[in-house]
Amino acid sequence: MYDLEFIKSVIKDKLPHRRYKHSLGVCESAAWLAKKYNECPNKAKVAGLLHDYAKYLNDYDSREYVEEFQIEIDEVIDFNIDLAHGLIAAELIRSRFNIMDEEILNAVRYHTIGRKNMTNLEKIIYLADYIEPNRKFPGVEEIRNVSKHDLNKAVLMTLDNSIKHVISKGLLIHNNSILARNALIKEMVSAQDSV
Repeated sequence: MYDLEFIKSVIKDKLPHRRYKHSLGVCESAAWLAKKYNECPNKAKVAGLLHDYAKYLNDYDSREYVEEFQIEIDEVIDFNIDLAHGLIAAELIRSRFNIMDEEILNAVRYHTIGRKNMTNLEKIIYLADYIEPNRKFPGVEEIRNVSKHDLNKAVLMTLDNSIKHVISKGLLIHNNSILARNALIKEMVSAQDSV
């Protein structure tokens, strides 16, 4: 078990108030989703609280951590280093909180860009980051409703919306998001075929 109160106190001091509230919301949503989809609620809470631990690093510090932790980045992340905040957070969490659980670390690592064949905990943190109660934007309520009965469909809707948002802003789409989407569609089709 992890000391959630200690983690909350650390992130409360580290993050701006709005981001701290967001992290609490992700924690709450992740715990609910974990219970619903038979994952460990404690791991979900830890990942939810810490997912944005490196969100407010400046570009220089982000690149310093990438080098220090020998994190492999591709040209999309190199172009938009903010996309590395999950990758960096996972390493900082390992070193500063002594959290060695790869499920938690990977859920934090891939909460922004996703990846092919995400685990349920990774899907839960990806989704919780999008639907937590403080989020207010068109379409979020529909995804919240779908999340109550179909994790994969809710994650697919989130990936679709995120990709559309990136396109609308004229930004680069990370290949992991496309691979995550395609793998999820295949998983859903396979599940339908086996019924």
